Amino acid sequence: MPQPTPEPDPGLARVNPPTRVPLRLEEALVAASMAAIALITAANVLVRYFSNASLAFTEEYSVVLMVVMTLLGTATATAGGRHVRIDWFAGQLPPGGQRVLAILGLLLVCLCFALLAWHGGRMAYDDYRFEVTTPGLGNPQWIYTAALPVLSAVVLARAVGALLRLIRA
Repeated sequence: MPQPTPEPDPGLARVNPPTRVPLRLEEALVAASMAAIALITAANVLVRYFSNASLAFTEEYSVVLMVVMTLLGTATATAGGRHVRIDWFAGQLPPGGQRVLAILGLLLVCLCFALLAWHGGRMAYDDYRFEVTTPGLGNPQWIYTAALPVLSAVVLARAVGALLRLIRA
């Protein structure tokens, strides 16, 4: 009996669209964030294994790097048209309806990340104004929370670029 052929991964054939700012920048920063998280975690495990002590402060860095990695990955996926969506519903529509849904989806992504950038900026400013420090290391909290509005603005810019490419097409 012949073996069933597995379905190919739909993301494999996708190529990043040409953009003014190359997506390689975000991809390199995502890779660097992942490498840093892996090194921090490995160091924590080794120290805990050999000394029964923990590098508890590494959790702060890991959380910030995870946020950075997630938002940069979101920017890359948004620019490349690989953001989360439900294709089954759109696939039931004619091409014009699919295009309208894609434009609507990108407009909602723009709204979401504009709100995240705005409120994240307010949160970072409050952390700066009230001199909030991190619980583990006592570093100024605004240094970490500033990543949210800055990277939300990056995702917003990538979404606007994808929206403009879709409208022009």
